[in-house]
Amino acid sequence: MKAITAVILTLLLAGCGGDEVGDVSLGLLTTKDIKLNVLVDPVVTGVTCHIASIEADLDFSDPSDSSIACRQTGPITPEMIAAIDRSKDGEIVFRKSKSVFFKTMKVRRIFDPESQTLMYLSYSTKETNGSFKHSLSTVPLWGTQAYNSSR
Repeated sequence: MKAITAVILTLLLAGCGGDEVGDVSLGLLTTKDIKLNVLVDPVVTGVTCHIASIEADLDFSDPSDSSIACRQTGPITPEMIAAIDRSKDGEIVFRKSKSVFFKTMKVRRIFDPESQTLMYLSYSTKETNGSFKHSLSTVPLWGTQAYNSSR
């Protein structure tokens, strides 16, 4: 029994990290909280995203809802844009476990060369009530060193 408890606790803590910047309780009669995480894009370091999601402390699975807001918080250079994955499905820049049953929240960066915009898509990897929950935020390159050089 101790081994099973240890495995469950390890899986629950797998999504925890030093990126949490806020924790809002949803009330005294619930075990659910809104967790706020910060993500500085590992390649385009001039972009910071804040992600809000619900965590249910005593459940095996967290709700799939999340929201994301990304902004330019520093320089964005042509070298940064040249170093990113420019495919249509982009690349995963953040992931967080949301269940002991393999549900994950991911953030994917996708570049739109036509509008010169970075898109950050937050989504759940498990269908909930017939829907994959997702949220989108964009960071235009207008006004940065990378604008027009990335076409």
